[in-house]
Amino acid sequence: MHAFASAGAEVVVVSRKPEACEDVVATLRAEGLNAAGCACHVGHWDELEPLVERIYGDYGRIDVLVNNAGISPLYGKLSEVTEGLFDKVIGVNLKGPFRLAALVGERMVQAGGGSIINVSSTGAIRPTSDIVPYAAAKAGVNAMTVGLAHAFGPTVRVNAVMPGPFLTTIAQNWDMEQFAERARTFPLRRAGQSDEIVGAALYLASDASTYTTGSILTVDGGAQWSMAGTGEGVPAAQLEVNSSPG
Repeated sequence: MHAFASAGAEVVVVSRKPEACEDVVATLRAEGLNAAGCACHVGHWDELEPLVERIYGDYGRIDVLVNNAGISPLYGKLSEVTEGLFDKVIGVNLKGPFRLAALVGERMVQAGGGSIINVSSTGAIRPTSDIVPYAAAKAGVNAMTVGLAHAFGPTVRVNAVMPGPFLTTIAQNWDMEQFAERARTFPLRRAGQSDEIVGAALYLASDASTYTTGSILTVDGGAQWSMAGTGEGVPAAQLEVNSSPG
């Protein structure tokens, strides 16, 4: 969010918690940046059309949509995954982003252009036993990205960023000794810092990527090649970027 606002965008911050929106907006405005907030639960289908209508009513257009909502609750055995948990994970990670992309993408086509950026996860291609519903949802995001690129082309571009382990606030729950052992197998030997995903997002949002659509851009320090079959270590559910690092 900060990166987009710093680049001159008018940013609309969306979160299910009004206070979270207000905090981010206040921080951005304190730096003289343009931002507004809208409370909305992305996993609730019926809240999404009013959200889009409100933003178009206030701004007249959306040039860039970033689908960055994410959730991956921890669970025990796979048989302990409830229908409610499964539906919640699919709703926030896949169903909501699909609906937002459909609503905004069609308007972007009518307006003559735009960029949609979905946030996936390396769990989509290197799933582990503790993130099965989440990995399935993110694999769906990857497939959706390609399909939407075809649906909204040639004027609207749709791409995804696929992050691996990043040191966001969620890293506070990691066993850092175990993670350090695992990270030794990564080509870059470490987790990412939050500002290291900013360039990928800005690239996909800007005219620098005018010939890029239907792409899944991996930003993981090479970790995807090391995460399969690692056994114990930091749970993959705790490696995910669940809020905007930029």
